[in-house]
Amino acid sequence: MSYSKIVMVKIFCINTQSSKTFPEGTSLLEMLPAFEQEFETPYPILAAKVNNVCQGLKYRAFNSRQVEFLDYTSYAGRSVYCNSLCFLFCKAAQDIFPGGKVTLRRPISKGYFCSVNKNDGTELTHNDLERIKVRMREIVDADLPFRRYEVQREEAIELFRSLGYDDKVKLLETSADVYVNYYTLGDTPDYYYEALCSSTGYLKVWDVSMYRGGLLLRVPNRHKPEELAPFVEQPKTFEVFHENLKWNRIMRLDNVGDVNLACKRGEASDLIMIAEALQEKKIVQIAEEIERRVNQPDPVRIVLITGPSSSGKSTFCKRLSIQLKACGIRPISFSTDDYFVNRLDTPRLPDGSFDFDNFDTVDHQYLQSDVMKLLAGETVDVPEYNFVTGLREFNGKKLRLEPGSILLIEGIHALNPRLTDKVAESYKYRIFINTITSISLDDHNCIPTSDNRLLRRIVRDFNKGAFTARESIMHWPNVRRSEVKWIYPYQECADVLFNSAYLVEFAVIRAHAERILMTVPKNCPEYSEVHRLKKFLSYFVPVSDKDVPATSLLRGFIGGSSL
Repeated sequence: MSYSKIVMVKIFCINTQSSKTFPEGTSLLEMLPAFEQEFETPYPILAAKVNNVCQGLKYRAFNSRQVEFLDYTSYAGRSVYCNSLCFLFCKAAQDIFPGGKVTLRRPISKGYFCSVNKNDGTELTHNDLERIKVRMREIVDADLPFRRYEVQREEAIELFRSLGYDDKVKLLETSADVYVNYYTLGDTPDYYYEALCSSTGYLKVWDVSMYRGGLLLRVPNRHKPEELAPFVEQPKTFEVFHENLKWNRIMRLDNVGDVNLACKRGEASDLIMIAEALQEKKIVQIAEEIERRVNQPDPVRIVLITGPSSSGKSTFCKRLSIQLKACGIRPISFSTDDYFVNRLDTPRLPDGSFDFDNFDTVDHQYLQSDVMKLLAGETVDVPEYNFVTGLREFNGKKLRLEPGSILLIEGIHALNPRLTDKVAESYKYRIFINTITSISLDDHNCIPTSDNRLLRRIVRDFNKGAFTARESIMHWPNVRRSEVKWIYPYQECADVLFNSAYLVEFAVIRAHAERILMTVPKNCPEYSEVHRLKKFLSYFVPVSDKDVPATSLLRGFIGGSSL
């Protein structure tokens, strides 16, 4: 007589700081009730980090593991929910309009901008939208499972080719994976590079509305997942996105697969030069607009330049200065960073660490006093902040606004009205710099809006010896929270928005970022983000930076800048 012995695996739960044993092959979903009794969460558990890698709840443990359960309030949990919601929307739209084309373009206005092109060529109506929403609710009420399959890459390619998903075919054909994962919802297959919810029953909070010639798929509030995220109108941001999307279509580059194929054909150098030319053209247009306003009876005298972390503010400021000189205007500039309060006077976060992104980090009263003196024609001794000592120093830097000159002020708080509230509004010209990624992995996988900047920051900080990759990732959530509070509220107040991202950026930065990400150990919490970023970068055919000019905004991050 023979019988098999039940093999047990030990699971350490970070949420409870305790261990329990389960039969091997037990899923996270099956484990959850045993741990949920010991920790409280007001929101449903959507996924978990297993040995610091995000996994869906259907993940089965065949060896001892460390597990941290995640809800919507975590970054990874939100990603799981939103990706699942995108699949829900795509399936519902395809059920209502078989043979139609569903496209999700980018996160905007606290949601996802998307479109549904019906196969009969007619425009989507409000009644059509209501039918899609009804179908979405039906699928949620049915609590249908998201099923995950791991197959050879070629098998997945043939599946998506048979369905007419050329975007996914091109993406997978240009990837280096041997096996790939895809999901099904009912009888509908789709591809998502991150984990999904275990079933549609989790997707209770969402809405879809008409928005600027397309649709807006709205998602829950990150702090109150039981509510929708508040709608934020972003007409200027949308216009920049739409302008870049137009250029992508002119160049027939809709998704990452298209870019990869172009790079494989040897066109990477051309794509880099086109991207740089488009950015330079925009900088010239901005300089000429400033020149026009400088020569008006009530002239512009101050240019305020801001943007979130790693958007390229400093390099942009230098390139704008060159173009202003070409217009016959003499720019003088300083950074709000030079007016930082001494480090010991810096505001602190609740955990006691310094809050370097707080508005009160800048001695704004002192800065504005100097600005008013400059506008009055006085000479000003401008401080320089010593980031090593944490002290403001005076090293003999003097500024004076001569006739024919203009003041450029660059910094994350430059557009905060409190910084220059004593200066006449007619004197100001406001520029907001952002990285608006107009390209997607495929028609159903948007690229997270902040990934450009995070990768830039990791590479720059590592190369300069400022922070390790782990430290940069550790600080990033606080940076993002500060941006939402202190920077982005003033984005739509700008006279002009400048997009510092371009098509082949991820392909260029891949070689720089991958080696740095390898330095993060697998046994730290930040490895979860490292794993995601490495997976994301793997979709891009690597491109050498040899054709990136020394004046490029990208050079400010990867090195080799001449500015």
